[in-house]
Amino acid sequence: EFSPSLDSDFTFTLPAGRKECFYQPMRKEASLELEYQVLDGAGLDVDFHLLSPKGETLVFDERKSDGVHTVETEDGDYMFCFDNTFSTISEKVIFFELILDNMGEDGQDEEDWKKYVTGTDLLDMKLEDILESINSVKARLSKSVQIQTLLRAFEARDRNIQESNFDRVNFWSMVNLGVMVVVSAVQVYMLKSLFEDKRKSRT
Repeated sequence: EFSPSLDSDFTFTLPAGRKECFYQPMRKEASLELEYQVLDGAGLDVDFHLLSPKGETLVFDERKSDGVHTVETEDGDYMFCFDNTFSTISEKVIFFELILDNMGEDGQDEEDWKKYVTGTDLLDMKLEDILESINSVKARLSKSVQIQTLLRAFEARDRNIQESNFDRVNFWSMVNLGVMVVVSAVQVYMLKSLFEDKRKSRT
């Protein structure tokens, strides 16, 4: 279970042949948005399942590298799983982010504010206007943090792909170099053999 924060992200390593599941408690008429990406591992793919508190399959992605899903929730624990059992040798590095909406905390914050503020009729700006401005700034900051987190995840995946390609290029370059050296040695040997005098001298 994750913290009650409205925005959480997590990166973990999923070994080959394993399946990992996570649980998130939700309220009725709230919203659960989940985005995941496979950052590293052969194929950059994984199976993804999202189940309701009643055990019903809401989302199933087969061999996907990323995905974004949003569901309207009811009371109970939602389970989402990342399945790498189809892979026997390659582990996967997976990033996912949870965004929870309408969890009922903003309304409680407004009531807490109103308990400590008196004489609002003397203010030029109403308390509701102040709260609306603060909530707007908070929403924009949260969106900025979310976008930065996703950009870091994209950057990590691209870096892993580049490093993998770099290793492959170096490997095949060494193979080609080795083949060229062997072919050159064979050619030199064949040319030398053509000019050798193989006649035997008689006494």
